[in-house]
Amino acid sequence: MLVSVIIPTLNEETHLPVTLRQLAHHPNVELIVVDGGSTDHTLDIARQFTPYVFVTRPGRAHQMNTGARHATGDVLLFLHADTFLLPGALDEVQRRLVLDAAVGGAFDLQIDSRRRACRLVARVATWRARVLRLPYGDQGIFVWRQLFHSLGGFPEIPIMEDVAFVRKLRRAGRLTFIAGGLVTSGRRWEANGVWKTTLVNWWVTFLYFLHVPPAELRRIYDGWLVSGKPRRDKSELITPDQERLSERR
Repeated sequence: MLVSVIIPTLNEETHLPVTLRQLAHHPNVELIVVDGGSTDHTLDIARQFTPYVFVTRPGRAHQMNTGARHATGDVLLFLHADTFLLPGALDEVQRRLVLDAAVGGAFDLQIDSRRRACRLVARVATWRARVLRLPYGDQGIFVWRQLFHSLGGFPEIPIMEDVAFVRKLRRAGRLTFIAGGLVTSGRRWEANGVWKTTLVNWWVTFLYFLHVPPAELRRIYDGWLVSGKPRRDKSELITPDQERLSERR
């Protein structure tokens, strides 16, 4: 079974090599990078690991849909550029889709941070995703390719495209969740503060379910977490320490 891993990028030169290095030599992976117009060395880095590098207009949903149109794998796995798969994770995706007769799924959230608050946030997010069957994009959403296209792919909206798609996906059948295997960078929480980042995420999600227009949600999100003053430089990445990651499994 071939898995197409689709990674949207925009100025991700700092941590993209770590993400791609975990995937480049896997025998059953088609690695696809879709760039939204980076001005750093993202494209050069991506081409070192895969020939399937595409450039399109910015917008995560549009970039992921573009990657899906070029994919040939049986399964699509959408991975953020700052999210890392551990050894065996892709094999587990294939196994669980078949054994659980699932239409798709995601990983439990793990955040690469030593902060206890981040661990608590990850546990709460995992509980929410499993109970509501509503994982977010930083959990590595995977789905059968043919079903993805039949559902129309990600709605091309400026934010919350992951939630919008998963709401369609869960109506199509069973979702499966994988407890270990994926770790996402703690850079957002480190940059803006754990509780501020979490509360803004919850608030934007709440407004989305109240049908606030996505363009307004994007403005709110950027105003609080991107335009504000971070506690750390946002380009800073905490590279996953393999010893710490293995201890979490």
